[in-house]
Amino acid sequence: MSAHGTDEFPDPAASSSTMNDDRDDDMPGWKRNVAIFLTGQTISLLGSMLVQFAVMWHLTIVTQSGSVLMLSIVFGMLPQAFVSIFGGVWADRHSRKLLIIGADSAIATITLALALLMLSGVDDLWLIYVALAVRSTFAGIQTPAVNAMVPQIVPAPQLIRVNGINQSIQSGMMLLAPVVAAAIYASFDIVAVFFVDVVTALVGVGMLLLVTVPRLVRRDEAGTAADDVVPEKPSYFGDLAAGVRYVRGHGAVKWLMTIFATTMVLIGAPSYLTPLMVTRTFGEEVWKLTTNEVFWAAGMLAGGLAMAVVGTRVTNRVLLIVGSTLAAGVFTVGLGLSTHLWVFFGLGLLVGTTFTLMSAPSMAILQETVEPEMQGRVFGFVGIVMTVAMPLSMVVFGPLADRYSVQVLLVVAGTLLVAFVAAVLSVPSARRSLAAIARPAEPVDAVPETTR
Repeated sequence: MSAHGTDEFPDPAASSSTMNDDRDDDMPGWKRNVAIFLTGQTISLLGSMLVQFAVMWHLTIVTQSGSVLMLSIVFGMLPQAFVSIFGGVWADRHSRKLLIIGADSAIATITLALALLMLSGVDDLWLIYVALAVRSTFAGIQTPAVNAMVPQIVPAPQLIRVNGINQSIQSGMMLLAPVVAAAIYASFDIVAVFFVDVVTALVGVGMLLLVTVPRLVRRDEAGTAADDVVPEKPSYFGDLAAGVRYVRGHGAVKWLMTIFATTMVLIGAPSYLTPLMVTRTFGEEVWKLTTNEVFWAAGMLAGGLAMAVVGTRVTNRVLLIVGSTLAAGVFTVGLGLSTHLWVFFGLGLLVGTTFTLMSAPSMAILQETVEPEMQGRVFGFVGIVMTVAMPLSMVVFGPLADRYSVQVLLVVAGTLLVAFVAAVLSVPSARRSLAAIARPAEPVDAVPETTR
């Protein structure tokens, strides 16, 4: 995709096995492109996470209000969930590279405006809410475009490895960002954090400009076979409806996203409730809460590194996903039953590891399996899942934690996850659909399955 190109698609009659064999040769310089792309996105991600932590601390210190924090989460997350629906459509209709550049630039602009206003003495809460909402809105445009662009610059056999590297980077940022944010915020103020975010966003944009992205051609623009009926100029809502039908009718994608979404909900609760269990069961010392967060992040980092090292040698990706999900459920039950602090920390590390071992190959399968013309929309739905699942889990489990022990809730969440996987595997159509995407060499065209 050129800087001014429109995303288009290869001949659907070609098998993915042939494409996978040839794709390394078809992408000269892909390692350079991926290195530049991931480096730029990492720098940009660091700035975004600095703002996330700094805003949370600033609002906590200044207002000491739970309602204010709740509103900051609403403004910071809900716009992304809503816009992701349309962001996926835009990623399938327009240049993904330009969408990423535009979204990052817009986020930098609103952040710079907020920093200048606060420097001038205007620090009303509503300004922070507006800035959070705008940042979240453009994140809903950027995220599907990033995920959909990855297969354009990465050979199919390398997708699982690159996703593992990306997961490792994100986990590493979870360890690094709080430390850097605390240092800047304590030494200067929140405005300094905003300026750092502006610089990191501009660096990310500049590095993305150096990435060569192949141009893909939409089938409705290039022309198709006479019996292939495609609207000449599909509407945005027509594209959106087509994306919904695609996910519902594509057996492998439907079941994979169902497993991913359910795991996000049932792992979201433990990740949020473990600090509460630490304080109730093991004590309120700050170092214990910090260690708990570090072990979870380290586990996710370890899982990502494992995929980066051995990802290309995984011969049955679905077995890895199912096994990791079952293990995450078992380890979550162990969290609830644990009576020793360091055993509890170790189990948290294992849950983080197994979650990454599930999510990295899941993303790789979607990037490899979903037709290029649908990837933006599919990853738009994935973005909604990732944005909504964690808060949704707390809507359910949070109030229950005030009535029941966290231990009981962790055991219930882990048991439900194991039972859910067992239920999915008991459905014949689910087994057939997942078997079709288990091995990288399987043809993509064999994957879609419509269940009526």
